[in-house]
Amino acid sequence: MLRHVIAPSVRYTKASNDVVRHPRLDSDAKLLVLYVQGLPDDASRKPLGELAGKVGIKGRVYQKAKRQLVAHGYVHEWRSQGEGGRWQTEQLLTNIPLTREQAGLLRTAQPLVVAADPPVTPPPSEQFPTVGAPTARTAGGYEPVEDHSDKTTPHPPTEPEPATALSAAPAPEPAPQATAAADPTQLARAERVLLSLRHTRRELHLGVREARDLAVEAVKWLERGLSESDLRHALLAERPQDGVRSAVGFLRYRLIQKLPEPPARQQLHERPPLLEPVECKGPGDPHVFRPLLGESECPSCRLAAARSEAVPEPVPWRERVARLNATPTALPAEP
Repeated sequence: MLRHVIAPSVRYTKASNDVVRHPRLDSDAKLLVLYVQGLPDDASRKPLGELAGKVGIKGRVYQKAKRQLVAHGYVHEWRSQGEGGRWQTEQLLTNIPLTREQAGLLRTAQPLVVAADPPVTPPPSEQFPTVGAPTARTAGGYEPVEDHSDKTTPHPPTEPEPATALSAAPAPEPAPQATAAADPTQLARAERVLLSLRHTRRELHLGVREARDLAVEAVKWLERGLSESDLRHALLAERPQDGVRSAVGFLRYRLIQKLPEPPARQQLHERPPLLEPVECKGPGDPHVFRPLLGESECPSCRLAAARSEAVPEPVPWRERVARLNATPTALPAEP
């Protein structure tokens, strides 16, 4: 590589090789240090961000360059609260890296020149009114004047109604209480269903805030016993022919208009009254039981009687075979 360099005699800035060859500073950070270093003293009253904007270092590029300079000790900042409660920021930029203590000593020995704050106006409570003293606000200010020039006399004032009429008036009905807040778990389920509609139809794409607002109406479906699949099917069914112009308006209208009726409550049957205990008329020792439909024997006695009547006497197998063959059975000979 060939090189042709001429040292300038005027309008130049001495740049330290530590800054120019710094491996962890990008070109914007190096340019900012060299630009501020070459400014005259009266131009250093402006903040660092405004000076960086003059060389095209703005926005995120400036924030990145500033973070690098602060991390490596080239820029130091102090925030303090001055008179009138206004906060001001003092900035120090050097061409050599300094620690926080070294920068603090340099600030104490040679205080920085900061831009003058605008004159602080006293609080409103300490100001005096321009004219007169503060007065209460009056409503209206115009009083109608009756004209008695005509021959007709003015109407007499209306008499006040008796107090009994006021007492007889019905009391206003209390405002209905606000519905209880929905379960957060149900709201999360309803919001998840609304956000999943975008995967089926792009025109029903909702933002997080929109889905959170519509979940208040959708949770009513879940509280009435419908599942998530039923709610999704009701919102996606019967697509309008003209398409959906507003996903929020379309879903809100469908959630309100197609809301199913609440499930009917099942009426509980009243339990019949219990009868008084009576004495059992069955065999065995005397004992009492509580009848259900006017029985005279207890369940144990009735079950024993049913078993004794239901079991027939056993029939020998020869007799059963003889009945089938319709022949008399021959008795075996005695030995």
